[in-house]
Amino acid sequence: MNIIDWIIILLFLGGLIVIGFAFSHKNKDIKDYFLAGRSMPTWLVVFAATGTSISAGTFVGSPELGFNTNLTFIMSCIGAVIGGVVVAALFLPKLYNSKTITIYGYIGNRFGEVSKRSTSVMFIIGQLFTSGSRLFIAAIAVSVIIFGSIHFQFLMYSIIILGLISTLYTMAGGIKGLLYIDAIQIMLVIGSGILALAIVYFALNETMSLSEILATLRDGMVKAPAQPEYGMAADGSLTGWIAGNKLQLADPRVRFDVPYNLIGALGAYAFFKVAQFSTDHEFVQRQLTCRSVTKAGVSLVWSQLLAIPIVLIFMLIGSFLYVRYMQDPQSAVADGVFTDARDLFPQFICNRIPTGVRGLMVVGLLAAALSSFNSAINAMASSFVSDLYLPIRRSRGKAIRGDADQMAASRKMVVLMGLLLTAFAMLTAVMQQVSGLNLVDFATSVMCFSYAGMMGVFITALFTKRGNTRSVVAALIVGFLTVLFLQPYIFGPVSKALFGAPVVLAWPWWCPIGVTVSLLVCLCGKPKPETNTRTI
Repeated sequence: MNIIDWIIILLFLGGLIVIGFAFSHKNKDIKDYFLAGRSMPTWLVVFAATGTSISAGTFVGSPELGFNTNLTFIMSCIGAVIGGVVVAALFLPKLYNSKTITIYGYIGNRFGEVSKRSTSVMFIIGQLFTSGSRLFIAAIAVSVIIFGSIHFQFLMYSIIILGLISTLYTMAGGIKGLLYIDAIQIMLVIGSGILALAIVYFALNETMSLSEILATLRDGMVKAPAQPEYGMAADGSLTGWIAGNKLQLADPRVRFDVPYNLIGALGAYAFFKVAQFSTDHEFVQRQLTCRSVTKAGVSLVWSQLLAIPIVLIFMLIGSFLYVRYMQDPQSAVADGVFTDARDLFPQFICNRIPTGVRGLMVVGLLAAALSSFNSAINAMASSFVSDLYLPIRRSRGKAIRGDADQMAASRKMVVLMGLLLTAFAMLTAVMQQVSGLNLVDFATSVMCFSYAGMMGVFITALFTKRGNTRSVVAALIVGFLTVLFLQPYIFGPVSKALFGAPVVLAWPWWCPIGVTVSLLVCLCGKPKPETNTRTI
């Protein structure tokens, strides 16, 4: 890294902190701090919501996915649009019109205070793992850039650096500052992705025509699942890879062990996105800042449409890098990309991007990383403060009533959530290596643990008159345990004992199965008029 690159990076980070503190005086109370007075323009929420969706998992993980596999992951982006349309039509109107600071306040109105607190706790636990994994993925790139290695010790240092920076400006500006920061960051991500793709393509085009590049990808190799070893010999022979069209967009096979075939992407993954967009306050919070429920729904759908070309850009970067390394087997062996491609794009940024442009690439990476992490910090803090901290103090006769005092408490909770997320990012670094999943799948699959139970509760609350406090708590626990049971290291041996061979279930199916079980449990609860008839 050259001094010019470091100046660009420091100017970017300093600008984020300045913007955060510039908005600090515009927050009059916690509704302003966490919901921006429901006054934000639709275009801003669209870009900010896209920034929340496009995390470091996209910036670092999508090139890895394009390098190792093909383009079928794009079908999951179509599934996300389907999920957004469903939520905008069926879920958002009731959640937006409930006028609560968090969506878990709606659960409290339906089932009582204990149910609200339980659902909020499940959300916070889920976010600790989900956003912790995003921070860990971002730290992979930062570790390569700063320390030149993804050694575990350097990963930990990088996690701490990113966590502290993001917590600082999130604490200062509240949701208003974050929306503007996220909009700026997603524009930087798009710009850096297009620039990187152009650099890779024109470097290839010096020795290969476009038709030759496409032919190499059509007749390419993809990583075979569940292989003990992956690698490339100096003569170009691959271990653990099989022939496959790397330009394949749609996989029509009806299989439940493949995550992004049509049935998985447009069915299970779309269902997963419905759960995310309706029960995860990190995502719903953006829509709650809009001026009307209609604009909230529009912002959600457009944010997912905008994500499609962004993901495609970063996947094509990985695809083109595959072509580059197939041309130079010795370089591939030296860099070890056919064994472990997690740091494929960060290494390319460090070693192949010219000075100055390299700094802009790193800024794009940091923008992708921080935009999703700061969203999680603010959403978790809003849930903790409004659903847990303030109500519990009130019930104990120690209520915090003044706006200034509530704002001070909220900022303290933002710092606490930032520190917790940073700590959990270190834990997910270990979990990802044990799981064997690629970065994108790992960052999304861990969300199923909390979504399964929460969506069962939300469906019951929004569309039925059933359920009570006990069934809500039971549904949250059963949903979590169901997803845990479906993990390969548990479900594999159990299915082998039952059927004679282990059954592999791709991760997008965990959510529909978990939601089905938790919904049945929640529906078993008989309604209590004293809680279910409260006004919303």
